[in-house]
Amino acid sequence: MDRTVPRTGSEEIELYMRTYYSLLRSTDTIQIETLVESHKGMKSLLHAHAEHQTPDPSALIYSSLRLPSDMRFAREVILGQTESSFFRAGWNVAQWSRVTAPARRRRTHFDGEHTLAMFIASRSDIDDLVPLLTAYQIEWNKLHHLLRAEAGQDFLKTSVAGVGLTNLEAEQLAAILQIEGTDVHRMARAWGNDFIPTLQHIGLAPKAMSLRLLAGSLMDYRRATSLWWQAIDDHMAHISMRLADRPVYFVSSNTHALPNLLSGYAQRNHTPIVEYLSVANQSKLLQEYEAIQRNEGQTTLNNFLYYVLKKYVSDGGEGRAAEILQEEESIGVHRIPSAHVFDVEAQVIELNRLQWDWLDPRLTESLDLAPLANSDALILNIDYPLGMAAYELLNRVGENVQLLGVYVMGKAATLNGRINDVMIPNVVHDEQSQNTYLFNNCFRAKDVAPYMRYGNVLDNQKAISVLGTFLQNSTYMGVFYKEGFTDIEMEAGPYLSSIYEGFRPRRHPFNEIQNLYGAPFDVGFLHYASDTPLSKGDNLSTNLSYPGVEPTYAVAIAILRRIFSQEIQRLRN
Repeated sequence: MDRTVPRTGSEEIELYMRTYYSLLRSTDTIQIETLVESHKGMKSLLHAHAEHQTPDPSALIYSSLRLPSDMRFAREVILGQTESSFFRAGWNVAQWSRVTAPARRRRTHFDGEHTLAMFIASRSDIDDLVPLLTAYQIEWNKLHHLLRAEAGQDFLKTSVAGVGLTNLEAEQLAAILQIEGTDVHRMARAWGNDFIPTLQHIGLAPKAMSLRLLAGSLMDYRRATSLWWQAIDDHMAHISMRLADRPVYFVSSNTHALPNLLSGYAQRNHTPIVEYLSVANQSKLLQEYEAIQRNEGQTTLNNFLYYVLKKYVSDGGEGRAAEILQEEESIGVHRIPSAHVFDVEAQVIELNRLQWDWLDPRLTESLDLAPLANSDALILNIDYPLGMAAYELLNRVGENVQLLGVYVMGKAATLNGRINDVMIPNVVHDEQSQNTYLFNNCFRAKDVAPYMRYGNVLDNQKAISVLGTFLQNSTYMGVFYKEGFTDIEMEAGPYLSSIYEGFRPRRHPFNEIQNLYGAPFDVGFLHYASDTPLSKGDNLSTNLSYPGVEPTYAVAIAILRRIFSQEIQRLRN
């Protein structure tokens, strides 16, 4: 079998992957239509009704949220690793418009007509994008078939963009599209102001997208990773700091949790943030704030302020964002965007410059942080990557700095818990390497539970790092569930493969059981549940919102407290 296609235990999934990898070897474009049959044949849990003639709203919404809204114009999608690879192929994508997806962080540019350029960091991006594009096209064409009928055309002619649907209109559209009224409202929420324009585009013509992969070799991925690291190193050199000279605690999380907890900006601007809710007509959030004031206390209030802060900054323009960046810089929090390759922002945090009275109070409980003033250590926090990019990025970091710890926070699906539960694994099966890793997770339930009011914290879990969200079916999932694997995500396995190489004298093996208890640095993995795939519910097509703030910050607090404790102990020793 092609070594680019790992064994999955499902012949249908492997056939699908072999099909698109073999086609993508071509130097010319391939048609997404050629993948439709094998996509349907794998019977993905996320696209359960792919073979049905009637639409699958959940699959369409899930795909739409992870692709930019300009997808409706796209006829050609180009995948590449760096700006230079696109430029050599004839596309100066730096001059194109930058576009984003609500629920997937991937650098994407649109030429304003019909071409999208997407940056990929590893083969996991291919395993993610190909099913997304194929599902999107399948469901688009189902809707087109229904909307081209007389009733569909009449509806589109009378619809007005930017105007919300009445209940009667939602019922009419549901009848036309042969779906439930609730699904119409879900689509409207997912597409927002683009809802009617998107339906109008769907009604005009079927979707027939082409796909082209530029380069795509392992060397190209490593070149992109090298450029990513060089940008970080150069940025820190400008402020007279060589990362190679400083010990580093590596964190894979997001770009907001750690800076919010460390800077205290939300708490110090409590009053203007709450006033903003009234001015911005955020009545539901204002009611939530008043309920918290009555019943919940400071812990929940801080989480609420962090959630609102993103909206507050976004609506405040460049001035407010610049103010926050300036305050972060004043306490040694440096942000380094990924300018010329894939979209993985990095933050370098100087422990000895933090201002203790600005910290979230949960970080300082029972800890004397005074010794940190003498620390030379840094936190390198990166916006969590997708799949195999985790392996490439941690390898690059480990080659250039002295690691004191590796801590990973990420989203996961759960087979035994609920959305917003936190899972702490100490066994991970990696579908990329086929290895099963046993390791000493430095976190326990007691490290997270004090900061959770609603969800459960489940430690001693068994996780599986899958190849892609669509590349799972009921047979595949059932096998792992019977073996006790209940925590499903994409990065833990690749990170552990890199950790293996961080203290063993050879490349990680394949299809073995590996004991990583001898790692010479701290290792911790924490996952919060965002999906429950066995329920096949609507949660698969929605975003985490305010309820998802609690586990995110509970996990971030546990990571920072662990780093503080470890560094204090290191300084004493």
